[in-house]
Amino acid sequence: MDSRASDVGRLLLRVTVSGLLLFHGADKLRHGVGEVRNDLVAHGMPAFAAYGVFLGEVVAPVLILLGVFARPAALVCSGTVLFATALVHPDAYGRLAPTGAWAAESFAFYVLTALAVALLGAGRYSLRGGRGRWD
Repeated sequence: MDSRASDVGRLLLRVTVSGLLLFHGADKLRHGVGEVRNDLVAHGMPAFAAYGVFLGEVVAPVLILLGVFARPAALVCSGTVLFATALVHPDAYGRLAPTGAWAAESFAFYVLTALAVALLGAGRYSLRGGRGRWD
């Protein structure tokens, strides 16, 4: 594959996954982490852990978007979505939605696209040009 096309594909993947995750993070910035805190506490976890959502839905997506530490940031995003959905919507992974689609398809989208960024790296069209070991 042409190197330029590969780098454009990496950029498109990074912008897609980080941009969409940032909508979730922006919601937490605007409205707080109260719902996340309630979910965690209901499952016996400490309330302060809710603030970790800012790492997975704001900080890590920004790093992915910039292409700086994109690989570990993508793992953080993937893990955040997997953890949150397994905690709150565990039944979605084993059933179909009323439309016939997999009930967890949007969750799987976030988890797998973030994993793809972790595997592929940021590419040339990033802040450091993909030259960093963790980019």
